[in-house]
Amino acid sequence: MPPVKKSPLGTRLRVILGEEIAIGPGKADLLDNIVETGSIAAAGRRMAMSYRRAWLLIDEMNRIFKSPVVTTAKGGKGGGGGAVLTEVGREVLTRYRNMQAVTAKAIAADIEALDSVLAAKPRPAKRRV
Repeated sequence: MPPVKKSPLGTRLRVILGEEIAIGPGKADLLDNIVETGSIAAAGRRMAMSYRRAWLLIDEMNRIFKSPVVTTAKGGKGGGGGAVLTEVGREVLTRYRNMQAVTAKAIAADIEALDSVLAAKPRPAKRRV
């Protein structure tokens, strides 16, 4: 069987509410990392993201959805803090990942066709004088 050609061509699915991104690939990855680490800070570090940026993304999602997607517990001297996805958060993440899979399957032939007509490397822009 011939090797599978890895294309740099791709798509990014975002669910938009008004002017805000309710969930997209970065927010979904952040949620996945919170599930794996139990921590907003650790999830952010895995993504080379500051705690503040991770927290702002979580806060944004918590405001956009009818109820929070992530809840936190304060730490302290003895630890015990952390973050978990709520039931709504787990549903949002599951549905988003499903939408990604369905979308990828639905557009696979068109992506392959586009890939066949794209330049291997974009030509430099023409300078205007």
